[in-house]
Amino acid sequence: MPTIAVDKYALYKALGKKYTKDEFDELCFDFGIELDEDTEEEQRPIVNGVQEPPQLKIEIPANRYDMLCYEGIQLMLNIFLGREKAPQYALKAPTEVQSITVTKDTARIRPYVSGAILRNITFDDARYESFIALQDKLHQNLARQRTLVSIGTHDLDTLKGPFTYEALPPKDIKFAPLNQTNEMNGEELMKFYEKDRHLGRYLHIIRDSPVYPVIYDANRVVCSLPPIINGNHSKITTKTKNVFIEVTATDRTKLEIVINTVVAMFSQYTAEPFTIEPIKINSPHNNETRQVPNIDPRETQAEVDYINSCTGVTMTGQQICDLLRRMSYTASPSKVDKNLIDVQVPCTRADVLHQADIMEDVCIAYGFNKLPRAFPKVSSTVAQPLAINKLADVLRQESAMAGWAEVLPLILCSHDENFAFLNRKDDGTTAVRLANPKTAEYQVVRTSLIPGLLKTIRENKHHSVPMKIFECADVAYKAPELERKARNERHFAAAWYGKTSGFEVVHGLLDRLMAMLKTAFVTREEGLQVSGGDAKNMQYWIEEVDDATFYEGHAANIILSVGGKEKTIGVLGILHPTVLEKFELKYPVSTMELNVEVFL
Repeated sequence: MPTIAVDKYALYKALGKKYTKDEFDELCFDFGIELDEDTEEEQRPIVNGVQEPPQLKIEIPANRYDMLCYEGIQLMLNIFLGREKAPQYALKAPTEVQSITVTKDTARIRPYVSGAILRNITFDDARYESFIALQDKLHQNLARQRTLVSIGTHDLDTLKGPFTYEALPPKDIKFAPLNQTNEMNGEELMKFYEKDRHLGRYLHIIRDSPVYPVIYDANRVVCSLPPIINGNHSKITTKTKNVFIEVTATDRTKLEIVINTVVAMFSQYTAEPFTIEPIKINSPHNNETRQVPNIDPRETQAEVDYINSCTGVTMTGQQICDLLRRMSYTASPSKVDKNLIDVQVPCTRADVLHQADIMEDVCIAYGFNKLPRAFPKVSSTVAQPLAINKLADVLRQESAMAGWAEVLPLILCSHDENFAFLNRKDDGTTAVRLANPKTAEYQVVRTSLIPGLLKTIRENKHHSVPMKIFECADVAYKAPELERKARNERHFAAAWYGKTSGFEVVHGLLDRLMAMLKTAFVTREEGLQVSGGDAKNMQYWIEEVDDATFYEGHAANIILSVGGKEKTIGVLGILHPTVLEKFELKYPVSTMELNVEVFL
């Protein structure tokens, strides 16, 4: 969880009370945050002859982006304590609204942009430092080191609108970066900052792109080169009165979260508190014009019975609404259904996705320590293993008793390991791919357990042969028809590695597992003669199959017959030499893999 350091005395003054350490620790606990450290008793540095004021270091939940600064912490605690009401954020558009026009080429590098203006804001040293610190915290956490979102803040009085958001070749972009006096183009800037301890780690985001994103004002003054650095021309200071905020992103959802968080926290310092000046985003290539930011609360509903059943407390809809107001919601009992409450989720609470999140905030406002403590009633639905897990445990136990060793490879693998290394083709409809994998080794969620077994053998080649290993775990497949667009499937797989093929040993393991599953081995003709309708009559046989993963003529499908209906549930065989070569194995390998969910 991120840790935020705030001025101790300034926070106590804002809360209207001087707390003892234990009292403030208890307040933090009640609200769901944690006091990590109070530096008052520590040796604090002296700056310009003045000792640094004591700080409170507070751990904030990872989902509460609105509390990553002093402003958010004091505001939420004051609302929780009942000293303030939840702010009503408002957009106030002037006669002439500033705009950002987006060019088509930005889609090649960083397609999304948003912004806002904080008009007539009052900064002091503490507020200015907090403003910069919030941006850094958002960059580090939600923005994933600026790869998803980057924030630029500017002194509006030094610029002239309207603005344009463009993508140009690096040599065509020339400006003096923040805290520099010499102008440089995009290529020179990359060389200049490549050894910089702070900015050097962000250069890779755009460095190899043929175009760089850039924001200009009406006079072609560069505001910023996102996500690297702002221009020195529009640098903000404590004397800045009007702040122009621009946010660029590769993720539109996180873009909106970031802009809403920044303007919501610091609009309390504007001449009209919690008032934000919007801007227009014009995208001629998409025929789209929109006003940003969108600070309207999200309307949702929660069930009174659901909240009461989770908390163990009997509360009326009105009592729940009163508790939610302490957590900065606006809520009222529904006029249509007494079991519902209408909830308005503030624009700063992007983490609220379900009524379970609302229920959690009700518990915080009520007090977790005040909730009744009770053991759940013993029933058949409590603490019972899933049927698929019980079945998997049976297979694990029988395999281990037969002398096979269980391994646990990772569920992620490279695209080549899952397809090309097994001589399989990807049709694009099977494997779940990661959108932005960290390394080439983890690109897809496996659709087979075989690559993991072969990689395990490869990394343990120094052990004696034969090796007999197995795994019983999940694979994943795309499933567009489902809400989550993917599904898991429990598989069992085994691999024999030795100086002989070991096919008969793998086949023997298959026979043993099937015997434990009360599935008899028959010929195909015998299996098809079984009368339909007897779902308990399970039999299986194997049929030769032409599979590029296996040596020609040495592979077979595993066919299950249930009540006379046949289904292919797996495959076994001796791996093809090209497969062994790709996994760097010098001895033959026989494998077997089957879907165990069909036995439930």
